[in-house]
Amino acid sequence: MADFRRRTSYGLMLGVGLLLLSACSDGFDLDLRDIGGGFDTTDAVRQPTEKRPDPDDRGIISYPNYQVAVARRGDKIADVAARVGVDADELARYNGIPMEATLRRGEVVALPARVSEPSPATGADGTGPIRPAEEIDIASLADSALDRAERETPQPTASRTPPAQTGREPIRHKVERGETAYSISRLYNVSVRSLADWNGLGPDLTVREGQFLLIPVAADAVDTAGLEPEPATPEPGEGSVAPEPPSASKPLPDEEDVTVASVAPPSPNLGADRTEASGISRLMMPVTGSIIRGYEKGTNDGIDIAATPGTAVRAAADGTVAAITRDTDQVPILVLRHPGNLLTVYANIDDVKFEKGATVTRGQTIAEVRETSPSFLHFEVREGFESADPVPYLN
Repeated sequence: MADFRRRTSYGLMLGVGLLLLSACSDGFDLDLRDIGGGFDTTDAVRQPTEKRPDPDDRGIISYPNYQVAVARRGDKIADVAARVGVDADELARYNGIPMEATLRRGEVVALPARVSEPSPATGADGTGPIRPAEEIDIASLADSALDRAERETPQPTASRTPPAQTGREPIRHKVERGETAYSISRLYNVSVRSLADWNGLGPDLTVREGQFLLIPVAADAVDTAGLEPEPATPEPGEGSVAPEPPSASKPLPDEEDVTVASVAPPSPNLGADRTEASGISRLMMPVTGSIIRGYEKGTNDGIDIAATPGTAVRAAADGTVAAITRDTDQVPILVLRHPGNLLTVYANIDDVKFEKGATVTRGQTIAEVRETSPSFLHFEVREGFESADPVPYLN
């Protein structure tokens, strides 16, 4: 009971960010700073991140504090374990992955113990682990160079000690119950798309409880040694001559010559342009029952309506299915988009009747209430992406 409440009041609300992201066909990373307790997403939308380092031939990416393996298409845990030389049962338990599960291409699997470091012998560009350039042991490199210089026969270039791999170690995050890819990306101020690229997440951005994720490294944290500097911006007055303003070459027209067309149009009457979505009392109750938990912005961004398991959940108004996803417990969440930039959200449901993009009509059955204790429907209304108390909207 308490755990389910926590999911609807915290994890689900953060999960709505994922829903709204899925509702955009181009995958645009939305700014949802008021969802889930006030995360400011501005920096996350703008924050550029570095590309994930390439693994060696075994799939290993090595850092000072941990190592991960990157899965290939069609891999199971046993395939990864055999390739990197670890026990398959231990690897499965450490990551919470069933032995029979098929991994996604590019999916990251955390190693419970270190294996041999990447090197040119394993297909890496340099020796591991990856660490910041300033932490490389310069003394050991100098000693190695001195030893080579003192040898009677010069060594060919190909046999020289390969360079150490450089870069920043990402934070390794273990997914907790109720978290989503979207809420995790907001927690670390990175884009959800970058988080997916670094960890091989699928198109639905599903994460599982106990999964390890690498948090993408911000581009400004990456060592930039050896990169060519950007060209200097010329000072004002330098370079090309500023263009002559139009008023200098053509005189302004006399005041009496100004035509009606050049006069600014009157301001629009916003009151006259209000749509039906601007009003209230236009939604129907999605289920019949008493409200057992009310709206509280930032804590419970909707209402919980008591209903017996299997009760038909009905569309509150005409609209289209904007998104369907699942939380970390694989419970469906459905979002409908209505005229006037209005969204309704339905959670704690089963047996969703429609697919994303489908058109639904007011009162049409869209799902069923899931069996929980107590049994209820979680229902939200959002004006754009701002949550609103559903009660004033309901007939």
